[in-house]
This record gives sequence, structure tokens and C-alpha cells, in this order.
Amino acid sequence: MTLRDVAAYAGVSTTTVSYVLNNNPLVKPATRELVLRAIKDLNYHPNTNARNLKSNEARMIGYAWHVMEDPIRRNAILDRFLYDMAQAAESYGYHVLTFTQPAQLGVKPYDELISTNRVDGFILTDTTFNDRRIKHLMDKKVPFAAWGHSNPDWNYPYVDVDGRRGMELAVEHLVLRGHKRIAFLGWPDGTVVGDARKNGYYSAMRAAGIEPPPDWIGYTPNIVEYAYRAAQQVLSANPRPTAVVCVNDVMALGVRSYLESVNLQIGEDVAVIGYDDTPIADLLGLTSIRQPVNEVAARVIDLLMAEIQGGTITKRQIVLEPSLIVRMSSRGRRSA
Repeated sequence: MTLRDVAAYAGVSTTTVSYVLNNNPLVKPATRELVLRAIKDLNYHPNTNARNLKSNEARMIGYAWHVMEDPIRRNAILDRFLYDMAQAAESYGYHVLTFTQPAQLGVKPYDELISTNRVDGFILTDTTFNDRRIKHLMDKKVPFAAWGHSNPDWNYPYVDVDGRRGMELAVEHLVLRGHKRIAFLGWPDGTVVGDARKNGYYSAMRAAGIEPPPDWIGYTPNIVEYAYRAAQQVLSANPRPTAVVCVNDVMALGVRSYLESVNLQIGEDVAVIGYDDTPIADLLGLTSIRQPVNEVAARVIDLLMAEIQGGTITKRQIVLEPSLIVRMSSRGRRSA
């Protein structure tokens, strides 16, 4: 049971529920009574000894901005996530403190924020296998929640989107359109997100009775110029693939750029599907896999608030479903 559940039951915002719990005088008596009734009906018991109610509370959530010097971690979708996360946090009366985490510093920035009591907990993204940050915060018993899974043996709160299923949706769509020679552009092996999406590609291809040869597979960082070269590589196979699926929209832009350079038309000669459904995908008519970023942000803040406030929550590990947004870039092809 979370503060958000109480808000939904009472038909008010989570901010209003937070105001009632903290005896804010701005709440109208009728609204206060409505919220208190919901708390009673749902048997909601916030922990009055929780850290957020202590006199030295920070009411701040730490969030490490993705490391821009590493091209593979450039990710426009995290910009949208930060905005949605900040809104979700503010509904609880918290704000987000962003900080950078250069690779050479390891977990030091986290320890500095913890030791100075500047934050009450952390939100993590860009999770990796055996993520050092997750293990460190678990060992120190610091509240946190993550967008993304890590070591399956670790019991920590996270929200994730089924990346494997997302890529399956992309391949299944192309197969239904008559494509059989479907190439794949992804990150080098070893990333949680990238490996899940690549596994989805292989599972959907094999389910369709297609075994992709090695020359249909290309690897590239999140840089359009590199994706251009990877597209050139996979589309040089003989016979040429009639479609390309990419692990994000940046790579799809690289494919589009290459197709234009050789006078091939996207969506007609070669179908292209991206991933993340960034604003550029809508602008350019790019079919893409959409992640429910707003829901991820809301759920991950709910999980963190339960950790900070000592509330109970029925499920600490949540996996959401992606969806396929079809646009002109996958409408068909002129040549086989």
C-alpha cells in the first residue's frame, strides 16, 4: 500500500495526501476528512519513525546524470524520465538533486551525499550486471530504487520495461509485413538493456523459422556516424536485408542517413524500426518501440517512497510492457 494508492482511492493528488499526513493547514477540512477516510478504509499506516519525518530530513532524492563521456550511455529517453520523475517526486513533497558520476569516482559521489545527509535516498538508472552502486547501497542499507534490473539474485526495488518483448514486437511486425531478411543493430555484448533486446530479436526470428547469419548483425555506440557505418555493413550482405531493427532511435537515424546516401528509400526499399519512440521518431515517421516512461517514473518513485517512509508495498520488482508505434518507415518495400 502506497501514498499513491490512498490518493487514487480518495480522488485527490498525492501532494494532498502528503499535506494531510503532515498536518498542512492549507488542506480544506472536507478534503482532509476525505483523505483520512481513505487512509482508514485502506488500512494505510505510514511509518512515523521513517527518515522523511525526522527533524533532519532532506526531502531530496539523489539522481546521477548519465555519463556523457561514454557514448554508449547517451540516452535521450532519460531526459524525459528525469522530468517525469521530478514531477512524481514533487507529488510526495520531495525534490530531485542531480549529480554527475564520472566512472573514475565509482560510488564516492553517493557516499558524499549520504554522509552529509543531503538526500534521503537515490534513484538509479543505466543499471549493469552486478552493478556496483546497487550492491553498495544495499550493503549500507540506504533507500533506493532503480529503473532496470541487475543481478537476479539481488532483492532490491526496481521497475523495468521488457526489452526482450519490445524487440519481439518489432520483428513480429516486420514478419507480418512479409520481411524475412531482417538485420539487427545493437550495442556490443555486455549491457543489460542491449542484451535483452538482442535476445528478443533472435527469439522472434527463430520463432518465424529464420536463423540470422552473422553478417545481418551490427554493433555500434549511440552515435549516428557509427550507426551509419554499421548500417553500411549489414546492408552490404548479399542478398541485402529488406529491414533493419535497432536498439534505439539514434541508430535508426544512422540507418536512415545511409539509405539516403545510396538512394534507397526508408519504408519502401528498406524498412527501419527504432526503439524508445523519442520525439525525432514522430518527426521523421519512424516506427519505434515506446516505453511507458511516465509510468516507470511514477512507479519507481512509489517504490523509493515506500523504502524511505517504511510503508508496505505488495510488489518490489515491476516489469512493464512496451508497445509498437507504427509509422511510415515500416510500411513495406518495393524490392525483395
